[in-house]
Amino acid sequence: MKDVVEFRWHGRGGQGAKTAALLLADVAFKTGKYVQGFPEYGPERMGAPITAYNRIGDNEIRVHSNIYHPNFVVVVDEGLLESVDVAKGIKDGGAVVVNSSRSPEEVRNEIRDFDGKVYTIDAKKVSVSCLGKYFPNTPMLAAAIKISGVMEKDEFLREMEASFMHKFASKPEVIEGNMNALKMAFEEVKG
Repeated sequence: MKDVVEFRWHGRGGQGAKTAALLLADVAFKTGKYVQGFPEYGPERMGAPITAYNRIGDNEIRVHSNIYHPNFVVVVDEGLLESVDVAKGIKDGGAVVVNSSRSPEEVRNEIRDFDGKVYTIDAKKVSVSCLGKYFPNTPMLAAAIKISGVMEKDEFLREMEASFMHKFASKPEVIEGNMNALKMAFEEVKG
């Protein structure tokens, strides 16, 4: 699948990894890309590990399966590094971004059999600073865009604002906080 960028998201039920993957697909589609965004379901419950996926390309995507060899992996909960092989199958030249207050060098030691690029972002710090609560998916979404370069920052922010205006039409006060979280996240990615 040439010219298709693939993402695998690792998180826990309730952290918004599935929502972030679906938002990424929606925003990429609005910029003219072909997309897929889907979760892998099992017996998930609040706090249980979950996986979600994205495919983004300039041409029609004809494959409909889980993603076994992603270009990028987004880890919404760094506690999963102990129990999930997050780098499994990642393509050469791929990268992992982890929600952590630690440096990429510190986190790298916990990622099994991976010598690619590692990035970190303190999504809790960003979220609490901009939203007043811990919602890691918004900062992690911006981090995924930054490390992948799958779309231009300004284009991403413009489409996210439109998406938030629709999603939060009855709660316009949360739009500014979410937009600030996206912008701050772009600046906070380390690696």
